[in-house]
This record gives sequence, C-alpha cells and structure tokens, in this order.
Amino acid sequence: MASPTFTPAEQDEATALLQELIRLDTSNPPGNEAAAIALLERRCREIGLDTVVAGAHPERPNLVATFAADPARRSGRPLVLSCHVDCVPADPARWTHSPWSGHHDGVHLWGRGAVDMKGFAAMAFAVVAKLKREAVPIRRDLLFVAVSDEEAGTRFGSKWLVEERPELLGSPEYVINEVGGFTVHRDGHRFHPVQVAEKGVAWLRLAVQGRPGHSSLPSRDNAVSRLARAIDALARARLPWHPSEEARRFLAGFAKPRGPLAEKVADLLAHPLAGPILLPLLVREPSRRASIEAVLRNTATPTSLGGGGNINVLPGFASVDIDGRLAPGQTTDDLVLELEEVIRPVLRRDYELTVLQESPPVSFSTDTPLYREIERSLREADPEGHTVPAIIPGFTDSRNYARLGAQCYGFYPLRLPEDLDFAALFHGDDERIPVAGFHWGMEVLAGMLRNFLTES
Repeated sequence: MASPTFTPAEQDEATALLQELIRLDTSNPPGNEAAAIALLERRCREIGLDTVVAGAHPERPNLVATFAADPARRSGRPLVLSCHVDCVPADPARWTHSPWSGHHDGVHLWGRGAVDMKGFAAMAFAVVAKLKREAVPIRRDLLFVAVSDEEAGTRFGSKWLVEERPELLGSPEYVINEVGGFTVHRDGHRFHPVQVAEKGVAWLRLAVQGRPGHSSLPSRDNAVSRLARAIDALARARLPWHPSEEARRFLAGFAKPRGPLAEKVADLLAHPLAGPILLPLLVREPSRRASIEAVLRNTATPTSLGGGGNINVLPGFASVDIDGRLAPGQTTDDLVLELEEVIRPVLRRDYELTVLQESPPVSFSTDTPLYREIERSLREADPEGHTVPAIIPGFTDSRNYARLGAQCYGFYPLRLPEDLDFAALFHGDDERIPVAGFHWGMEVLAGMLRNFLTES
C-alpha cells in the first residue's frame, strides 16, 4: 500500500505539537516530565486511544496509549512506538535561540529535545493519529509509549514499566525506538542506519585515599593529585579492540557501496591487532574516527569529581565517576580488568573501583518481518540510499524492552541535508530539526506501519 499522505494541516499539527513539547522544560536532572506526559495523554484521549499513566512518583510518570486491533483480526503481539520526553539540560547563553523556545525559522525547528527525542514523540503520535482516524484495520495492537528518565538511566521510566507494570505493554513482539533511519551523507552516498544493537553500560566510581593535612604544606600523597594522575592515565589509554559481529556488519554496510577496496579497509579496521594501528592512518576526520573506535572497544570516560572540602585542607578522599560502555560480548568485569591495567601502575593498589550501575549490551535480529519492512520502506522513500544495520555506543530504552523478549529497532526516519552535523545535535548546543525532513519521516514511518500492521 502507498504511504498515507499527510495534509498540510496535519503536518502543521505535528510541528505545533513538537513546539509545545519543546517549550516544556523537562531537563533531567531533575526531570519535570509530568506536564509533557499530561499533554501527550490528553492528545491520545482526544483521538480515542485507551490511556494509562503510571510511575513510581507523580512527577515522573509514564504513558501507555493503545490503539487496539479488532480481536477477530488480531494475529500478532503488540508493536510499541516508544519515546522519552526528558532531555539533557541546556545553557541558553550558548544557543542561537532559546533551547525552550521551539523557534521555527522557516527551515528548522530549534530547541532541546527537537532531535533527542521529542521529535519522535510528535512524529509517532501524528502517525498513530493518522492510522486511527483512517480506521486502518491493523492486525496487532499498536502502543504509543512515552516515558520519563531515559537520560539519567531509565530507573523511573522504561525500567520501572518493565519491572513493575509489564502487563501495560502486553508482551510486545517489537519496539520502534531511537536511534536510526536518518540520512547520513558519506563519500557521495546516502545511508540510513537502523539501530539493531547498543553497547552495554558500566557506570563506575574510582576512589583514592590520601593523607589529610594543611594545604600550606604540599604533599604528593594528596588524594586529589593522585586521582588527577589516574584520570590522566585513563584519558590517554586506548583499551583493546573487541570487534563484534554487530560492529563488523556496521562497518561493512557503509563500505559496500564504495567498492571492494573500501570493504577490505573495513575488514582491516575490525581486526583486533591491525585495527588500532590503522584507524588513525586511514580515517583522518576526528569525529568519524571516534565513532568507529567507540563501537570497536570498551570505553571509559571520567565525568564527575567528588571529595574534598575546605580550600585549605588536604582531603583524605577523592573520587571520580566513570561512564563505561561495553562492546557486545563484553561484561563489566572485563572492563574493570582493563581499567585496572591502566590504573594500577599509577595508584598501585591503593584505590577502590566500585560499580554504580550496569546493564549488558543488547543486539536484535535483522531476520524479522519488521526489519525487512523497514528496509523496504527506506528503499521506497530513497531508492539510491543504503540501509545499514547499526550499533550505537550509547544506550536507549531498548535495553529494558529487550527483557520482555521484544525485538527493538532504532527507526526515527529523518531526511537530513548534507551540511547538517546530525550527530553533534544529540546533547549539543543549537539542537534543531529540519521541518521538511521531519515531515518526510512522518510519511516513511506511516507507510511502513500501515504495510506491516495490516499484513502481519
């Protein structure tokens, strides 16, 4: 079936909803998601969806809205469209337009969350509303799910839903979530990565002891100085390559349209010994090199310092929190062993490395009817484009939905111009979304869902 065509009025409604969501400051911390959830729940009720709002705390709620299939036609488990309405904080002084303005300059819509991921909330709602208004005879329940707290670890959002109220999700077979479907321009080709894997999480704390005393008498046993030397060692370290099958497919997908030589280079980059040596020689662009490296090894980034007290006191304790990410096939214990190889020569054994939070890497099959329909819809929308099964270095709510046995895909289609550094917009200054590309994504998502939900 052809994609539903959104009228200009329907496109404007979706854009206006995104502006409304952006104008609600849901920075996490602290969260403040209740108003955004209430807005989406009200819209869902207006189009006739059954809604449930639930959460651990009233100010951190989650929404599950159901477009139910006719029981006589139902032939599959639910499909979930999932979005999170929290976003990372923003410093207005660093922005061209206020991060909470929803400013529309005629080309882009600006604001924190425009990309990550209030844009998908508005897109997914517009698609569900279109299918509902047209009474499309779907063969499985379609759930629109909006959650809190993704940016700070998912504890009050999808994790809470999966652990405390899984019945609301109806044992989903599939989840469509971030990150994927957007245009990547590279070497004269257009690619559409679809996320099928994400690295695991190991948030750690490195603590060191020192000898307390008066700071007018400098000492190399200063806990802060010792910690600084360890942080510097971590920043300079390059941990071993762990080239997973997921990472190999990702690199190969971008290489294939450029010919056999590019495919050979991709294969060499994934080699555990040759890859670390060849990467800086073969990939000169720093941001691209960093993205390749991030999916081929574990990473550990120091992010937050603790300890100390008065300025005139040598502290007896100092710590740093470390954001660790795990390559497929790796565990927290594996990462800890790698970090100790870096830390021990600096601190000897006088330190403590503790686990604050962890979750394993997750991967999903590309051999499913939904993934094939995603590929088909992207070919139809961009015949010259190339769909690539992707792995991302970050985490999403998919890691929680996977515990319910769902196959999860990052598919948030956006047509992007070549001069827009899309990756830099995630958590970056001047986050914005091309409005025409957003409307294109609505058509692609709607067409894909119409086909899949009526034929599956």
